Amino acid sequence: MRLYAAVAVSGFRRYATYRVATAAGVFTNTVFGFVIAYTFIALWDERPHLGGYDQSQALTFVWVSQALLAATALLGGGFQEELQGRIRSGDIAVDLYRPADLQLWWLAGDLGRAAFHLLGRGIVPLTVGALAFELALPADPLRWAVFLLSVFLGVVVGFAVNFLVGLCAFWLLDGAGVNMISHLMCMFFSGLLLPLTVFPGAFGEVVRTLPWAAMLQVPVDVLLGRYGGAALAGALGFQALWAAVLLAAGRGVQALATTKVVVQGG
Repeated sequence: MRLYAAVAVSGFRRYATYRVATAAGVFTNTVFGFVIAYTFIALWDERPHLGGYDQSQALTFVWVSQALLAATALLGGGFQEELQGRIRSGDIAVDLYRPADLQLWWLAGDLGRAAFHLLGRGIVPLTVGALAFELALPADPLRWAVFLLSVFLGVVVGFAVNFLVGLCAFWLLDGAGVNMISHLMCMFFSGLLLPLTVFPGAFGEVVRTLPWAAMLQVPVDVLLGRYGGAALAGALGFQALWAAVLLAAGRGVQALATTKVVVQGG
């Protein structure tokens, strides 16, 4: 485990070197936070308590989403394209020869990336949002601790989804199309555009059970205190279940891909 801890620290340091990109990301997240916040204000003025949120909670959803946008790689920017590039170039053979598990290696690096983005690109937009608007942020440190646990699980789910998409490069000459579809589905079904509780009927029930909901919708609802007791345990269990299922699926696809490489003589 010391190896993977070192890989995580290396991932954190790697992204910490991109100071200009981080500053640009903070600026972009903050600007878009204001744009979406005023859109939500207009929407909630017309439809108070839409999706079960009051206006303060809705604005909190906006700014927490912006704070988690980079950490959970909702719009890409993680390891996915790098993994696909290594597959296309053949450098993946070096990764497979390492005395380390391929999936755990990339997971550790992605956790380091997420930790940096949570600190480097998450705190400032959320602070600006809290100063500019009345947000429903909790004062209970225990709820913040549970929120961070939920964010961790959301990051793992996001990694598992991106790892599966990245492995498609073993069979596809160009993964750009798959990446775009994955990013669109993530943006829509995670709650980034609108909280998933806004969607009515059977469609809303379905989207709230998909893995993308575990990446953003659940962590924000945990912070807002919409879960308590057994419901909170169920929400965290929902995230953990999807993380386990998707990681297992990724390991299975990795095994198939490794066999393909061996058969081809790679």
